[in-house]
Amino acid sequence: MKNLKTLLFLTPLVFTTLAYGQSPKSSATAAATAAVPQSSASGTPSTPPTIASAIDREISIIEKEVVEAAEAMPEDKFDFSPEKLNISGSDYKGVRSFAQQLKHVAASNYLIWSPITGEKVPNDVNDAKGPDTMTAKADILKYLKGSFAFGHKAVATLNASNLVQPISSSSGRPTTRLFLATFAADHAFDHYGQMVEYLRMNGIVPPASRGQ
Repeated sequence: MKNLKTLLFLTPLVFTTLAYGQSPKSSATAAATAAVPQSSASGTPSTPPTIASAIDREISIIEKEVVEAAEAMPEDKFDFSPEKLNISGSDYKGVRSFAQQLKHVAASNYLIWSPITGEKVPNDVNDAKGPDTMTAKADILKYLKGSFAFGHKAVATLNASNLVQPISSSSGRPTTRLFLATFAADHAFDHYGQMVEYLRMNGIVPPASRGQ
């Protein structure tokens, strides 16, 4: 009877160990891990999380994926859009090119995040299209990275007292800093998904998907 009790006690532990040992790696797991504050050797967070730091980490995740995807696309493919493939039965007429996707994300970042601090947006946001004359890969990457730096600066000002304080968006609609801070990241994720398809249509595996 004693042995039976011991066996019954150990069985759940064995199954728990096996379950953890067999958990597959995935980009979702990596993203979830990235969203958890790093811990010291003692098991306690090295820096206590704040509202600003939590949202800043979310921005860092999408920034890395978008920027790396942009860097992975050859410059001679920056004008690519699925419309060029003339896929039978498809309807890609007028969709944004890869470069236009990047400029739209960057310009939208400026427009969405600017009301958080009230800082003026660049003159070339161009109704969230970005500069029409900007076509060089290096210039677009600089514009893109600058927009994320702008976001990091904006969310650093967030705190418990101003997070849901009523403000106006760039379009004049009532909103909150919390919505704007997170919506810009959500919007960028949406367009990142489209960028991934553009890369794969050109035989390029997105950097975030490599080695998995």
